[in-house]
Amino acid sequence: MADIALLLGPVVFQDFEVPARINIGGAQRVALHRLIGGARVIDSLGRDDSELRFEGVFSGQDATLRARTLDQLRAAGAPLPLTWDVFYYTAILTRFEADYRNAWWIPFRVACTVVRDETAVSLDVALSLGDSALSDVSHAITWMAGTDLGLTAAQSALSAPSAAVRGTADYAGAQGSLAAVQSAFSQTMSSTEVTLNSTNLGSASSASDTIATLGTAVLSSQQLAGLAIASGYVGRAASNLASAST
Repeated sequence: MADIALLLGPVVFQDFEVPARINIGGAQRVALHRLIGGARVIDSLGRDDSELRFEGVFSGQDATLRARTLDQLRAAGAPLPLTWDVFYYTAILTRFEADYRNAWWIPFRVACTVVRDETAVSLDVALSLGDSALSDVSHAITWMAGTDLGLTAAQSALSAPSAAVRGTADYAGAQGSLAAVQSAFSQTMSSTEVTLNSTNLGSASSASDTIATLGTAVLSSQQLAGLAIASGYVGRAASNLASAST
């Protein structure tokens, strides 16, 4: 996962902090009624998402500060955006454990309880790859509120009659449009990450200041989370277009 942006509230994980894996999934809760004769009646009660768990290592001169920031988020118990790739959850940091080795090397473990899966969207598996790319761009737009980025040109390019036919001018135009969007996403996310990383919860002088700073950081991180999700959709659109028919 080294090339995937991972965010939890105001914390953008980087370098050794980025985990090698994150578990996803869960169970479907059911009520099982056993009837006379062995018959059964099963009522589906809904999804029951597993805890999202991952681990990494804080390193460098700000390792202690970043570890304290996560511990403050655990203590606050507030719902936070948790996002990577095309996954976006609202979750509560329910467990943070760190093994302090020294000021520059602090292994940690995180567990988050899912409040809501923000990207639980049913996709039509019968869509062609070209239509699927256009659908992904449409989904990306819903995550871009509050940004100056636009996908109108990409939508128009993907809507062209031969956009999914390799070798045509429409296909080249669609590919170029998606590449331009991906570049714009990368630049905007990089600048936003710099802003988030400058947030210093440890500098707050009181509990109220800490809460205020945390609230500001969380609001800012939601925009970055939205951009990360939108970028994931656009990336999948580009991949599907690359696999479109010849």
